[in-house]
Amino acid sequence: MAVSASTLRYRRTGADRRAVIGRLRQSTWLVLGALALAASSVACASTGAVPKPFPMPATTPHEPLEGSPAATPEPAPAPAQPPSSPAAGGPTTRTSLDRYALVGTALSLRGTPYRNGGADPGGFDCSGFTRYVFAQYGVSLPRAVQDQYRVGKSVTPDELSPGDIVFFTTTEPGPSHVAIAIGGDEFVHAPSSTGVVRVERLSSSYWSPRFLGARRVN
Repeated sequence: MAVSASTLRYRRTGADRRAVIGRLRQSTWLVLGALALAASSVACASTGAVPKPFPMPATTPHEPLEGSPAATPEPAPAPAQPPSSPAAGGPTTRTSLDRYALVGTALSLRGTPYRNGGADPGGFDCSGFTRYVFAQYGVSLPRAVQDQYRVGKSVTPDELSPGDIVFFTTTEPGPSHVAIAIGGDEFVHAPSSTGVVRVERLSSSYWSPRFLGARRVN
């Protein structure tokens, strides 16, 4: 069967058309791919986005998040100040004697046993008792009764006050026994006859005729 020239021309034109369409489609896909790649590159550069599969960096725990207030460091503690002390070579002064506190200390020792030569709460003799009590308040008395009779100033029986030292003549002439006045008609001492520190009256029949005198130590 013979094919006319017009038919051949139609077929050739259709083939050319299909080839052109195919080339156009290929060009279109190339353009779209280029645009997508460009868009991806712009996103990474402008926003910091990281394309997957690369992992996002973890937030460091000690770094504050954006917008949160930074932690304020705690101030260092101030150095301790050394306690003040008196100037070297300065005088040391003793405050005035608290006589009522002294009497309270003496009374707190009631019941302590008598011990010849004793001068501590394990046992007292008369002058060891007075010496110990006054030492608790910064007053150093001599050890012997006769020497204690020379300290301070003399006071009359009418002037007696709590904390004054009272003396008696007992075993020999002169001061041989000592005690502490506690007010009123009473005194506290360490007598050998009863064996313990106790309170007695100045006006008693035994002590009144033996009273020798009193001294006040400031």
